Amino acid sequence: MDRLPSWLRRHLAAIRAVAVLTVLLGLIYPLATTGIAQVLFNGNANGSMLEKDGKDVGSATIGQSFTDAGGNPAKKYFQSRPSAAGDGYDPTSTGASNLGPEDVVDVLPVPGAEGRQSLLTRVCERSKAVGELEGVSGARPYCTADGVGAVLKVFPDRAVSVNQACPAAPFVATYEGLKVECAKPGEDYAAGRTVPVRGEVSRVPVPADAVTASGSGLDPHISVAYAELQAPRVARERGLPLDTVKALIDGNTTGRALGFMGEPAVNVLQLNLALDRG
Repeated sequence: MDRLPSWLRRHLAAIRAVAVLTVLLGLIYPLATTGIAQVLFNGNANGSMLEKDGKDVGSATIGQSFTDAGGNPAKKYFQSRPSAAGDGYDPTSTGASNLGPEDVVDVLPVPGAEGRQSLLTRVCERSKAVGELEGVSGARPYCTADGVGAVLKVFPDRAVSVNQACPAAPFVATYEGLKVECAKPGEDYAAGRTVPVRGEVSRVPVPADAVTASGSGLDPHISVAYAELQAPRVARERGLPLDTVKALIDGNTTGRALGFMGEPAVNVLQLNLALDRG
């Protein structure tokens, strides 16, 4: 029997290698790892699901929003941190906004085109909303009272509060002797010098995690400080003593990883389920 041509032998060897690797890595390995995970880490392997009244209501490892039918924060529940994953906490669209600290100038909307909020304005808007919800000041450095970035575009003869669309009153009347104007949507201010204005804010009650999303957009935890900020509202809405709510916060707070990495954090879904259980 004549030997097969070398090119055909190479192709047959490649086909055999693909078949063997497919069986090993596409069938045996996944089945083995799945079986081991089910035996040793059953709950985690199945998504760390949490139940209420016998029904799955979420995962202990993926955050979620707690809102009413109108999309507003449900006042009787602790609120999660913001999420940039899809429409919020979407595991199929996990990710961050990728906006950096120099992203401070908004693109104002014009007829027929949507605008774009800068990272600074997103933080300012969120801080204002959290402050109103919790009954504290939502003021932050570099934020205006109406919840946008306090940023000027400075020209030789004028200054523009570039994130405050006309007819809004600019957050300052003058800057270095120049009159400050409101911004006209659609006008190009790129040539101006960008000047963020810090303002006089000495105390910031709203924690950073209340106004910024996590890198994955799926973080199920909030800081202890943010949980404690929300505790009076939740206690009031549920008619519970504040000490009872704080005890539940303590019971759902995880410590530092390995005892020294990171900060203590509160799992929001577990805390809200504990509240519902009474």
